[in-house]
Amino acid sequence: MLPKERVHRALKKLPVDRVPIFMWFHPDTAKWLSQMLEIPASRVDDAMKNDIKMTWANNNWYMEGIVHENDGEGHSDPWGISWEKLGPYNQISHYPIKDASKEDVLAYKFPYDKQDMLLELMRPVAAASETHFIGCDVSPCIFEMYCRLRGMEGAMLDMAADEALSKEMLKRCADFALALAEKACERYPLDWLWSGDDVASQQALMMHPNTWREQIKPHLARILDVGKKHHYWTAYHSCGAIRPIIPDLIEIGLNVLNPIQCTAVDMDPLSLKAEFGEHLAFMGGVDNQYLLPQGTPQEVRTATQRLIEGMTMDGGGFILAASHTIPPETPVENIFAMYEVAGITREEIFDSAAAIRKSLSQP
Repeated sequence: MLPKERVHRALKKLPVDRVPIFMWFHPDTAKWLSQMLEIPASRVDDAMKNDIKMTWANNNWYMEGIVHENDGEGHSDPWGISWEKLGPYNQISHYPIKDASKEDVLAYKFPYDKQDMLLELMRPVAAASETHFIGCDVSPCIFEMYCRLRGMEGAMLDMAADEALSKEMLKRCADFALALAEKACERYPLDWLWSGDDVASQQALMMHPNTWREQIKPHLARILDVGKKHHYWTAYHSCGAIRPIIPDLIEIGLNVLNPIQCTAVDMDPLSLKAEFGEHLAFMGGVDNQYLLPQGTPQEVRTATQRLIEGMTMDGGGFILAASHTIPPETPVENIFAMYEVAGITREEIFDSAAAIRKSLSQP
């Protein structure tokens, strides 16, 4: 079964040969996997049997897509945000309107002139559309984008103390993501439109649910409507404890929820499946904080088996994925244990790597 068909059938809760997989490897993880498999890091996803090919077409490209070797190295992006590598991830070192006056905040211009350049990032992904399930990620869409411009404290303060300002700026953030979504859906043969904003900690939402419903939900609905209009699946990512707003996400037409951060409050995947599985598919649920880097291979097998069986109890509606990137300190035996339960053996992975090496050696 081709990856594209496998994902579509799983989302429709139709029989599949194995659970679909979309693992997101930290660049350092991809580097050591590529060395072990003797293939370029750019081909690790293929050897590891990812069924989905997707990339960022919004500001997340500058957070995740640009990789620096050493701490302290960095870059700036078209939004005026500066990034610096600190530890394993790029972190913001400059927020362009953090201390700006209300007038200067409202005068801020989004980089619409860079949208075509951003959408070009989708071209190599879309080239695999005949075989793989294709996604375009236009996140961060609303709240998280405003936080990157204004700073978390400033964005939260605006939402509480200057509602008119926050509503206008959240709308502008959403307008930019929506414009990207429209162009992506028109230009590329997508299978889903991926949206997202981290709006919660591991304990609770960062704001009252009613504030989210009033200031963010209507804009997210507009973005999801773009995907629905083009008859694509719609997906949404938010880390943390977002259970209170899941009914709202279903109401505005969400199809797939990610990443199901199982260590967050009230985010047990099987509980979410039982309550919302009739209306929603899920992607994620494998703990990357403790289980993958610190568990034993048997603990990984047991947890992954429980997850897959529970999340497909009604026939499907699940894509196996970690709750974030697989960190570089993850033992390779734990990765193989997870894949084994998903129906992919170590031998198959090495055979795929051998086939990639052969294809690269041919003129």
